[in-house]
Amino acid sequence: MLAPVIPADWPFRSASQHVRCKGHLWHVQEIGSGPVVLLLHGAGGATHSFRHLIPLLSTDYRVIALDLPGQGFTSLGNRARCNLDAMAEDVAALIAQQGWHPVAIIGHSAGAAVALRLAEISPPQAVIGINAALGGFEGVAGWLFPALANLLARLPLVPQLFSKLAGTTRQVHQLLASTGSRIDAAGEAQYLHLLRQPGHVAATLAMMAQWQLDGLLNRLPQQVVPCLLITASADRAVPPVVSQRAAAVMSNAEWIDLPRFGHLVHEEAPEQVAALIRDFLEARAKADPLCA
Repeated sequence: MLAPVIPADWPFRSASQHVRCKGHLWHVQEIGSGPVVLLLHGAGGATHSFRHLIPLLSTDYRVIALDLPGQGFTSLGNRARCNLDAMAEDVAALIAQQGWHPVAIIGHSAGAAVALRLAEISPPQAVIGINAALGGFEGVAGWLFPALANLLARLPLVPQLFSKLAGTTRQVHQLLASTGSRIDAAGEAQYLHLLRQPGHVAATLAMMAQWQLDGLLNRLPQQVVPCLLITASADRAVPPVVSQRAAAVMSNAEWIDLPRFGHLVHEEAPEQVAALIRDFLEARAKADPLCA
C-alpha cells in the first residue's frame, strides 16, 4: 500500500506523517505541545479543513489531525470499513497504538458523529462538534440517498467521472457556496485538489453509502461525556436545529449557535470557533483538575 503524494504546499505539510494501523495507512499531522486534542474532518474533507484552527489551538495543545480512511491522504485498507462504527473502532485502535490520550475530540460534520461514537469506545474528557451531522435523512431520502451512494460507489468509473466533472474551479466554488460558507481561495484550491483524486471521491461515496446513525442517535441520552455543539445559523448542509435537538436529549451537552456563517464555519471564523473551544475546555479543567 503506497502513501498518496501530499502536495508541497499542503497546510502543515512538514508535520505530516503516515502511520499503518488496522489495515489503513493513516495520514496524521501533529502540531504543538500540551494536552492532546484530536481533530476529525467531515465527509469529503481532510486535515486542511482545520488549517486556520490549528494555529489557534496549538499554542496550548498538542493538536493531532488525521484523514479518515480513504479520504485526503489516508490509504483505505478495507472498503467495508467506511461505516460509523468501523471508522470509530479503527481511529480508537490508532489512538491506542500511538499512545495518544486526547482530552478532547473535535469533529466537524460527520466527523462529530465519529467523535461521539469514539467517546463510547474510549471516552475522552470532552467532545466538541462543529455543525455536527447528527440527523438522519428525511422521508424518501432516508432510503434513496444511501442506496444511490452505494450504487455509485460500486460502479468502477464513477469516481473518475465525478472527479473529472466536479474537479473544476467553478464547480468547487459552487459546491462550497452551496453549504452557506465563503472560504478563501487557498481553501478552495485544496478542496479542488481532493475532488480531482478518484480514490478520495470513492472513499467519500463509500462512507455515504455505509452511513447509519440510528444506533448512535438512540444512545445519545446515555452519552455522559461533556459535549459542546457549535452551529452556524447560515449552514445549508446541516441545519442548526439538528444540534439543538441532540443537545436537548443529552445529559451533559451545550449548544451554541454563531450568526451568519455556514457549514464550514471553522474555516470562515476560526477565531470565534477557537474561543468557544478554549472556553469550554478551560471551564472543564477548572471544574475537574484531572481534565487539565
